[in-house]
Amino acid sequence: MKYKTISDMFYDVIDNNSKKEFLFHKVNNVWNSLDGSKVKDIVESLSRSLLSSNLTHGDKVSILSTTSYKWALCDYSIICSGMTTVTIYPTLIEDQIKFIINNSDSKIIFVEDIHQYERVLSVKNECPKLEKIILMNFDDSLTDNLNLTKFIKLGENNNTDLSNIRKNISENDLVTLIYTSGTTGVPKGVMLTHKNLLSNIEAVSKIQKDIKDEKFLSFLPVSHILERMAGHFYAMYIKSQIYYAENMETVGMNMAEVSPSVVVCVPRFFEKMHAKIMDQVNKSSNLRKNIFNWSLQVGKDYMNLKLANHKINFLLNLKYHLSEILVYKKIRAKLGGNIKFFISGGAPLSRSIAEFFSGIGITILEGYGLTETSPVLTSNTPEMLRFGTVGKSLNNVKIKIAQDGEILAKGPNIMLGYYQNEKATNEVIDTEGWFHTGDIGEIDKDGFLKITDRKKSLIVTSAGKNIAPAPLENALLTSKYIDQVIVIGDKRNFISALIVPSYDVINTNRLKQNKDSLSNEAIIDHPEVVSLIEAEIQTKMKNYSKFETIKKFKLLSQPFAIERGEMTPKMSIVRKKVESNYSDIIDNIYN
Repeated sequence: MKYKTISDMFYDVIDNNSKKEFLFHKVNNVWNSLDGSKVKDIVESLSRSLLSSNLTHGDKVSILSTTSYKWALCDYSIICSGMTTVTIYPTLIEDQIKFIINNSDSKIIFVEDIHQYERVLSVKNECPKLEKIILMNFDDSLTDNLNLTKFIKLGENNNTDLSNIRKNISENDLVTLIYTSGTTGVPKGVMLTHKNLLSNIEAVSKIQKDIKDEKFLSFLPVSHILERMAGHFYAMYIKSQIYYAENMETVGMNMAEVSPSVVVCVPRFFEKMHAKIMDQVNKSSNLRKNIFNWSLQVGKDYMNLKLANHKINFLLNLKYHLSEILVYKKIRAKLGGNIKFFISGGAPLSRSIAEFFSGIGITILEGYGLTETSPVLTSNTPEMLRFGTVGKSLNNVKIKIAQDGEILAKGPNIMLGYYQNEKATNEVIDTEGWFHTGDIGEIDKDGFLKITDRKKSLIVTSAGKNIAPAPLENALLTSKYIDQVIVIGDKRNFISALIVPSYDVINTNRLKQNKDSLSNEAIIDHPEVVSLIEAEIQTKMKNYSKFETIKKFKLLSQPFAIERGEMTPKMSIVRKKVESNYSDIIDNIYN
């Protein structure tokens, strides 16, 4: 590998690009930047303070914050000090935060703001090894508590040779502990080493050719492995600028301002973008509507031939370039006009959504992996893209399908194991070193992997029919009127669904005769809404077998939430918890 450790990679990029602006954040409507030399100064100052706080090689330091440039600075300072970053999702409840702090043996925690400070403070007496809580701001006037500025002063007289610290970091040392409970069980700390992450970064860089000096827009949680690797470490590896979105609500506006070339997303982002585009199309004149639909079909025909390496005739080429002027270019302009491609991960991307965006000239590269695999196992590329699949395996990763259909993986990116949990580690890594992903899939004749479902999510009806709920749920989620859905039917005689409608969309587009917006409770009982969702289900289920289709459904008046245990921090639905919380409603469906 080019580098042995993440710290070597960081210093090589920063030292050789000291005047380049790397990290951008917005203050008072102005984008501020930190160049390589400033990034290095702050990281080294924080490192000296960590080393002055009775911390040594391998000690754990937590970060509890949303994504920001300060998250990046704290992370690199921890790593370059030979220590391990423990990531904590800011949406977790106090008991979960306490569990992670204690289970990881964290001695220091960086927190985003006073709200998070007070939450940690409320459990600090139950965290015997936690010594310091540090607020992630540089303005002393905002707080009397220990913040980054005050913390940096603690290390001003520390003359430790940081280059010697860096030399003592091994490729097998832990870079990070990322706690994942998936959709079941107690949180488990995934141990990822320098070698794990760098092997993944370098393998990805080999398949994403001609990608360097890019402009990233970062908004997904960097506490999750997808953004941490793709939008944080990988972006630094290819010497790219990273702009940090102000918040989730401003992503669209920030994208237009920044003009990023690469953005890491989850499928829900594309589903919402698709719904917004189609809403605008449907409100336009018949002429504009016809031009859009014509251009969309032209784009699909063009891309299907291109991806199949077939010759594109003169007429289709002409139509495509006309569509570029009339439609594609205008849509990309709203995304900043500089997008090379989007990266999609974290959950399955609907094939129809991928084909739609490809048809309007926007490439989405879907990949597959888990926290335990650093994360990338497979990926589509601009040159090798197949809709409905997650691409081919990386060059240093082996993939095989077990007899029961489970996807198994082996490679240098596979985690060391779960921290202080040998039993759980042995359950997922077998004696031959194969990691059992828990996902069901198949590999086509050309080597493209298709994910069918989670192994534990498979539904077996009372008639003995095996049904994968994910394809049904993904089909329904392409409707702009459906925000969340869970398919039910295990050990039952038919398939049903709990559906969270898109309240705002329904209020805006379907209930215009009402002067005032209806409450969620009124929406789910409104006859027009029930008929609308029923029609959407019938349309989305037309390509499925009779035994797979949804026979009954119930609309819910509130979204699934992390606070009730119904969602994981990365926004995956916890099926067992949802079924438990809504057991009465489910029983009524079947009774």
